[in-house]
Amino acid sequence: WSQVVSEAEKIVGYPTSFMSLRCLLSDELSNIAMQVRKLVGTKHPLLDTARGFVYDSRNNLQMRGLVVLLISKAAGPSTAELSFQHNMVSGIYSSQRSLAEITELIHTAFLVHRGIVNIGELKSCDGPLKDMQFGNKMAVLSGDFLLANASTSLAQLQNTKVVELISSAIGDLVQGIYYENSKSSEENCLTDDISISTWTEQVFLSHSALLAKSCQAAMELAKHSAEMQDMAFQYGKHMSMSHKLHSDLQPFVKESSSDTMAFSLNSAPAVLHQEFLGREAWIKQIRELQEAIKAGKGVTSAIDLCRYHGNRALAALELFPPSEARAALANIVYAVTSFP
Repeated sequence: WSQVVSEAEKIVGYPTSFMSLRCLLSDELSNIAMQVRKLVGTKHPLLDTARGFVYDSRNNLQMRGLVVLLISKAAGPSTAELSFQHNMVSGIYSSQRSLAEITELIHTAFLVHRGIVNIGELKSCDGPLKDMQFGNKMAVLSGDFLLANASTSLAQLQNTKVVELISSAIGDLVQGIYYENSKSSEENCLTDDISISTWTEQVFLSHSALLAKSCQAAMELAKHSAEMQDMAFQYGKHMSMSHKLHSDLQPFVKESSSDTMAFSLNSAPAVLHQEFLGREAWIKQIRELQEAIKAGKGVTSAIDLCRYHGNRALAALELFPPSEARAALANIVYAVTSFP
């Protein structure tokens, strides 16, 4: 994965680890970073989120912006925009680069907002109550700051359709995360009776909508046809679905995975296993679930589903002319659909 990302970054012109550098180096965010240092010594999740911006070995944080840049370069200029090719750098319009930064800012803002803890569930080992409350305030304010920057940059693109697309993606994210949080507060959240179709809808909202609509918006900025915009949307949607499935599968397909390796009972293998097994048997097996999933059909079905979305993403690329950028987009799909 790291090699695929590194090669893709060379194609688009610069490392996407610096995607939102202008915002992250601003005086306002520097002040926020100084305040976050007060959380050192506690177990507030905002600290882990901040560390991820610096030590993200898997490059997951910057994946969305990179894909937006790649698909912009793969599509190239449209016939309607040929006269504006002098505004392109490495085959990408400046507005498309801004869109990639906006996508990353929105994703980062929601990561920061997720770093809010339920004060009522805290333990004494998590840290002093006043520090955890302070951490929650910082998560809300810094997330809002990033969203405000993204909204300002979005308005500067001066494209009504793009504003509508990205705004609706933010709405999808809110809806998806709200659903996750409302379920996690229930006592039966770990044994929620969820079908794979419901799982797919939820994952699209919370993981795929932003990338899918950003890819479509990148095509709109270059005045590409409705067909090209739809194919870009389909690539973003199905590639990100494959990415999520690949992540869900790791505890079950890694040879070195231990019995204590964390996994979610709402992940794709678990949901598919529940469908094959039946509700009552699922509840009986809850304590030995990980081994049961490894031995059942959930893992192989999730791998098949991951590859299905990967194939759909690859099919969407067929409309784009052959290029290094298109090959890099295909390599990203291959990376998230390969298993040991």
